[in-house]
Amino acid sequence: MTQVEQQTGAKIGIATSTEAAGSISTGPAWSTAKVPVAIAALRNNSAITQSNMWAAITASDNQAAASLWESLGSPTTAASATDQVLRDGGDATTHTQSQVLRPGFSAFGQTQWRLIDQAGFAEHMSTIAGGSDVLVAMSNIAADQRYGLGTIPGAVFKGGWGPEPENGYVVRQFGLMPGPKPYGIAVMVVADNYQSGQYALSLAAKYLQA
Repeated sequence: MTQVEQQTGAKIGIATSTEAAGSISTGPAWSTAKVPVAIAALRNNSAITQSNMWAAITASDNQAAASLWESLGSPTTAASATDQVLRDGGDATTHTQSQVLRPGFSAFGQTQWRLIDQAGFAEHMSTIAGGSDVLVAMSNIAADQRYGLGTIPGAVFKGGWGPEPENGYVVRQFGLMPGPKPYGIAVMVVADNYQSGQYALSLAAKYLQA
């Protein structure tokens, strides 16, 4: 990924479930956290939350995601339910943020999620309760969000993005790379803005396919 950093000026990190590379390895989950939140909500009441899950994942709809989170109870209870999803998916270290750290942004979106843990979670999603439904949604991401991993035919993914507290913009994605045995992948860039972050992720995707 050194080539991507040199060509774009962005910092980048990438990981599978077993190894990581690049100059960054973790950061705020932003909307990628909607995936375990959605699974937790489906487990809690699948009939009511199905439409909100679809909107939160395919279109990254923030209000739909907030409804999923609130359906789980208090912030502490919601975080605990989301953590259980992570544990079921093989992530033993990530703790879902329950309190709003930055006004205007969700609590769960500020969860610190390591790329290697996120890739491992993606790899286990099909085996956990509620995971398969969300994977279907991750196969139907809106066209305007199909940069980066979304440029790879057959990739299943969810993205997240948001501004750093001072300078820079985080853009990240995770999901499953296609193949005879799909494997988990997670990639994150810190760029000047959302657009340059999209470009850097799409460039990284080209190298992944080379």
